Amino acid sequence: MDVGSTYTKACLVDLGGGGLVARTEVPTTAATDVLTGLDAAVSSLPGSGELHVCSSAGGGLRLAVVGYERLVTASAGHRVGLSAGATVVHVAAGLLDGRSVSSLKASRPDVILLVGGTDGGDGDVLLHNARRLATSRLRRPVVVAGNSSVAADAAALLTGRGLPVTVTGNVLPRIGVLDPGPARAAIREVFLRHVIGGKRLSRGPRFASLVRAATPDAVLAGVEVLAGHSTEGVLLIDVGGATTDVYSALVPDAEEETGPRRDVAGTLWRMRTVEGDLGVAVSAPGTAAAAAAERLPLRDPGDPVALASAAATIAVRRHARGRALRDVRLVIGSGGVLRHGGGDAVLDAVLGDLAGGWAPPDRARRMIDKDYVLAAAGLLSAEHPQAAAGLLSGSGLSQVRGGGGEVGRGVNRSGTAG
Repeated sequence: MDVGSTYTKACLVDLGGGGLVARTEVPTTAATDVLTGLDAAVSSLPGSGELHVCSSAGGGLRLAVVGYERLVTASAGHRVGLSAGATVVHVAAGLLDGRSVSSLKASRPDVILLVGGTDGGDGDVLLHNARRLATSRLRRPVVVAGNSSVAADAAALLTGRGLPVTVTGNVLPRIGVLDPGPARAAIREVFLRHVIGGKRLSRGPRFASLVRAATPDAVLAGVEVLAGHSTEGVLLIDVGGATTDVYSALVPDAEEETGPRRDVAGTLWRMRTVEGDLGVAVSAPGTAAAAAAERLPLRDPGDPVALASAAATIAVRRHARGRALRDVRLVIGSGGVLRHGGGDAVLDAVLGDLAGGWAPPDRARRMIDKDYVLAAAGLLSAEHPQAAAGLLSGSGLSQVRGGGGEVGRGVNRSGTAG
């Protein structure tokens, strides 16, 4: 179940084989209590079971990254934050001063990711920034994921001033080695523990106890399920009213991990980017402006399919910078416009884009997440991995022109999930 900012979407899944039994969506009742809409969605399904819930209601997770150097550790922290399902609202690099702390406050983050230094390297910047955060009036949870030699000391500075702190593994333990897992898990836990309840989306503790992930984190987990059952790269384009998210899961390249093409900030083989200026509703003006800046024709700014095509094309151009998507073999479209008949046109636009400075996949199967099952599969993936794979191999992903093939295999188990 996904409690979104606009709609609450629920799927009933047969855990025996991962089959989609039923799905429904109702308006999200964030103005009163999100549980009203959640319970209405559950009651409209022809069955019941354990609830697996993700949420982007109330704006989702707003993350600020404070790093050592913009091109290395701050960049690594930014990538990890996006992969954790956050909207990265601010990135600061170097020694924090009064002006940079003010800019950080103005971004209104829910959580701060404090990174900096490789393990055993310079720890002065990390300690300085922890001290500045501790003495500021920005009382937000902090995840410390920097130089392990001084991480505990940085945490002590913060906890000494009463800030909630989680210490986890360094996002960049060595130059060129990006380790997103520990920080991603820590950000998820902080989101569940501190952010969901703090958004006042519900009057009691029940909603916070149900939510297991931010929606983008669940979707990325679904993409990882697809990638884990294939030796091919996967690209997902999710066009919404306010943002356009792009997810990619690529096959690791030895040269990019250890060879001469290695990125000093590391390579994230599972990656998400979010474009807050691209969408088909509240961000439609941003889409039109970005299309003009990119010299991308937008024949009818009032046509949702035209807007979705432009938003998707520009978002993938941005995502593809420094990323080899040519060998992707499965491209998936998601979002209301694509699910309701615009999928062919939008994917045509993306895969036919020859002017964006990137090489589009030329042999990719194309599918639409017509029943919004990727988030559901991601929610099931930890506890019911076989059902998650089975769900993605069933009817929830529909092939469109040029698409085809099975993308996962379900193995029989018993039970249902909502």
